[in-house]
Amino acid sequence: MPVAKNDVMWIEEPEMGFWEMTFLPAIVDGLKTTIKHVTNYQPVTQQYPEEKPVLPLHYRGVHRLNRDEKGRVKCVACMLCATACPADCISIEAAAAPPDWPDRDKFPASFILDELRCIYCGMCEEACPVDAIELTHIYDLTGESREELIYNREKLLDVYDKTKDDPRDPLRTRRGKLGPAAEFSTLPTVAPATQVTPGDRSAQSIAPGTIHTFNNPHPFDDPGTAR
Repeated sequence: MPVAKNDVMWIEEPEMGFWEMTFLPAIVDGLKTTIKHVTNYQPVTQQYPEEKPVLPLHYRGVHRLNRDEKGRVKCVACMLCATACPADCISIEAAAAPPDWPDRDKFPASFILDELRCIYCGMCEEACPVDAIELTHIYDLTGESREELIYNREKLLDVYDKTKDDPRDPLRTRRGKLGPAAEFSTLPTVAPATQVTPGDRSAQSIAPGTIHTFNNPHPFDDPGTAR
């Protein structure tokens, strides 16, 4: 297909003057930038490990397995964390709970988490129904071999014992009260419930925290139900 002349934009290289040909203006501009940074010098290098970094409230690091009020591992071996993990780094072997644990049917006889394979997305923490697995503020994960960075149940419980009372615990929402960083969290104000009928198709602005109720007890079974 031939190209029309009107569809082509011809660009001509501008001619360089005397000063442009000497490159002096470019050199002067570069020196201006250098002098500006020298005179307004502000150190940006952090002297680690003497100076520890200030982590964001939502930082997620090394995992831990929490204990309940009796000192037992809280995990009930439901496999939800291993199922939700996109990196497939969690391996659990379930066993029948001891007879003196009447509040659960199973517990993890083996719990293996590969910290090298983990991508620290927090999906395991979100999936856990009993807040058994959590990510901590620990970021300096080091070891002399790969085997040292594959955490078993005892290692994960040891991390909990070391971090349970640490004020740097990440901001998280649990089934019960919030963690030590709860004072930084504000809960949204819940507005009065709004009745929405299946035939209402009008677009309305909804305030944050509004609760929707439906006349249909199973609204998602009806394709025509407004959500």
